[in-house]
Amino acid sequence: MTGAVTDIVAEIRQKAGSRKRIVFVSGNFNTVHPGHLRLLRFAAECGDFLVVGVADNHAHGTIMLKEELRLDGVRAISFVDYAFILRVSPEEFIAQLQPAIVIKGKEHETKENPEQSAVNGYGGKLLFGSGEMRFSSIDLLKREIQEANLSSVSLPMDFPARHGFSRADMQATMDKFKGLRVTVLGDLIVDEYIACDPLGMSQEDPTLVVTPIQTQRFIGGAAIVASHARELGADVRYFTVSGKDAAAQFARDKLHEYGVYAEVFEDDSRPTTLKQRYRASGKTLLRVSHLRQHDIHHQLSLQFATEVKAALSQSDLVIFSDFNYGCLPQSMVDDLVDFCRRRKIPMVADSQSSSQMGDVSRFKNTMLLTPTEREARLAVRDFNSGLVVLAEKLRKKARAKNIILTLGAEGIMAHVADPTGDEWLTDRLPAFNTAPKDSAGAGDSLLTCCSLAMAVGADVWQSMYLGSIAAACQVGRVGNIPLSPADLASELKG
Repeated sequence: MTGAVTDIVAEIRQKAGSRKRIVFVSGNFNTVHPGHLRLLRFAAECGDFLVVGVADNHAHGTIMLKEELRLDGVRAISFVDYAFILRVSPEEFIAQLQPAIVIKGKEHETKENPEQSAVNGYGGKLLFGSGEMRFSSIDLLKREIQEANLSSVSLPMDFPARHGFSRADMQATMDKFKGLRVTVLGDLIVDEYIACDPLGMSQEDPTLVVTPIQTQRFIGGAAIVASHARELGADVRYFTVSGKDAAAQFARDKLHEYGVYAEVFEDDSRPTTLKQRYRASGKTLLRVSHLRQHDIHHQLSLQFATEVKAALSQSDLVIFSDFNYGCLPQSMVDDLVDFCRRRKIPMVADSQSSSQMGDVSRFKNTMLLTPTEREARLAVRDFNSGLVVLAEKLRKKARAKNIILTLGAEGIMAHVADPTGDEWLTDRLPAFNTAPKDSAGAGDSLLTCCSLAMAVGADVWQSMYLGSIAAACQVGRVGNIPLSPADLASELKG
């Protein structure tokens, strides 16, 4: 028995690392209930690495389930780092592991606790607490992020009938994504979602008071465009700029996890763009952006362009995903656009404008532009014309083949060339998801899926329909998670 305990202790220490404070909790853990979640969350907040010992079938007290089932229940809790079957007394295990902190429920505080002498033997601490009510909602918050609400997605079937394509055609188009060689250029953003518990109004001033209970990070900007494309089947190379910080390392790790080949150029003069969203009760309360918007310096721009050009010789599509934070200076954009045009490499672009500085028309001769109405109006300095006139003005200025205006809750509108003549055709689609959870990332998913479809030969009508399905899937969950072919296929099946 001692040997088994020694092996478990060695594994815990190896996983925790030398600088992490280990916290230990033990118990029977029959059907896991909110009280358990509160206690374990409290324990996790007290240190860096939470270890849970689940009593074996011979332990004292009421055992209602087999030890393996109880262990599985504890391991499913997101903030438990290590769980195992405890086959010795808690105090005996504590003496060998020597965790920094041992946690027991508040109800044990006035009772005799054998663990106290064990922690006294090496200078540890025994703390009592049952957590707080808000922590029982942690797994619900995690579910909100991970699970999409697709029941609110409705596909209008008159549009495919009008433009002569079917569900089978769209599935066939998606099957062609595999192996498509895509180069993505643009800003690297890390999105941080801070889930909060609203406490009420401040008594000193009319300010909403919240307390954060969970933080989760996602990659955004052009990084999620690259990740969407990779998950949908394309071979992707992504070029971007970051600072030298923890956010950049997080993004590198995520891109590697998603299978994206990323060339990240470090710029000492800027942090990695970090956008924080404070949310409560399913709504965003506040956004805080940590960023710099100046252009990257000339030498870095030259190095960036040189590396991109080397990759473009093996590219079937180039996606510019621009957020106007300085990653894509105009001189470099002009150089790369000319390079692609001369080699007949299709280009698409989106340029998000959070200020008056944005201009999506700076990307010339593209196959597709996907601005919002506001971004289109900023580009052509027209705040009065109707949407069709607006789209035509942007098309002429940017010399683009197709324009898709994204209109938020109103859906999208396409303004495209008539292949049979000199006329321009217009049609629109409503938003497919009538109850979105989080609108962030809708444009990125639309751009990615629509671009891939056009690159493999689908017309703009079929492509915008697939892009709308992608956007509907994306806004059905919180946070940017790469879309999979299965996400889109499930909607196509009806």
